[in-house]
Amino acid sequence: MLTSQDLIRHFGLQPLPEEGGLYTRTYLSTETIPAGHLPPRYVGSHPFGSAILYLLTAEPDSFSALHQLPTDEVYHFYLGDPVELLQLHPDGQSRVVMLGQDVLNGQYIQHVVPAGIWQGSRLKPGGRWALLGTTMAPGYADQDYLPGDRRALLAAFPQQEALIKALTRLPA
Repeated sequence: MLTSQDLIRHFGLQPLPEEGGLYTRTYLSTETIPAGHLPPRYVGSHPFGSAILYLLTAEPDSFSALHQLPTDEVYHFYLGDPVELLQLHPDGQSRVVMLGQDVLNGQYIQHVVPAGIWQGSRLKPGGRWALLGTTMAPGYADQDYLPGDRRALLAAFPQQEALIKALTRLPA
């Protein structure tokens, strides 16, 4: 039976700083878009596109902490147990999307998180691991990542208190 450790070794997955989970970059365009040719929400130049593999495990700290990105992020579900993806929208609405293989019962194998939406994910409780991928165009740059503030998100989205607490990290 395939395990998370098998995947970590096979793909050389490493901890994803700040956000959490394990990842490896599988694609980064060698060409870049100059800052002056991007919308003002971007800081600096960006690669044309990027892609990663991303692993969540049953470890307590293995989750994608709530964050915002200036680019649409396309999720791809590959293997494993279902993943809960929380989206918090600027108008106060929220949505939980279930990523997984049971597509006939409401799970998604591919899903787009629009730019500027707060997003975070974790294994559905009881899961062991999930292997996903994400792609972005323009590609990801480190300055894009905006971490979520637990207090501010709880004040803006009280209806999602449990998931916000599960998907934020307290300052050290």
